[in-house]
Amino acid sequence: MGEDAEEGCLNILLVEDNPGDVRLIVETMAEGFLPHSINIVRDGEEALNYLQGKCGFESRETPGLVLLDLKIPKKDGFEVLEEMRKDSRLASVPVVILTSSEAEEDVKKAFMLEANYYVSKPADLDRYIIMIESIKNFWLTIIKGEK
Repeated sequence: MGEDAEEGCLNILLVEDNPGDVRLIVETMAEGFLPHSINIVRDGEEALNYLQGKCGFESRETPGLVLLDLKIPKKDGFEVLEEMRKDSRLASVPVVILTSSEAEEDVKKAFMLEANYYVSKPADLDRYIIMIESIKNFWLTIIKGEK
């Protein structure tokens, strides 16, 4: 589920099981000037299949950025992140943890597993949109600048 990546377009993988969060993230990311495509998976197993090019995802592009929720079905975000960092093809892909958890142990574990950034989802809609815009402005600009 996603848009086809175009030449010079950043491919983003969104790993999120909450339909409301998916919609808000996709709509907020769509506003702006930086070309990107967003592919959406809804659980940890599907995320790993996508990332490893298995089970129907054989022709996918390796993402340039992963937005990863921790509290997802089948395999949690920590398991996905750990598998990514063990795979030489995926180890350098930037991962932004985007989760409702503010638990200190979750933050520490995410950074121990080499997450690039950790963001707690605010409950307030306006702050949530500002948070997504900040991620978009920072990460899409940084990654586009590296190309």
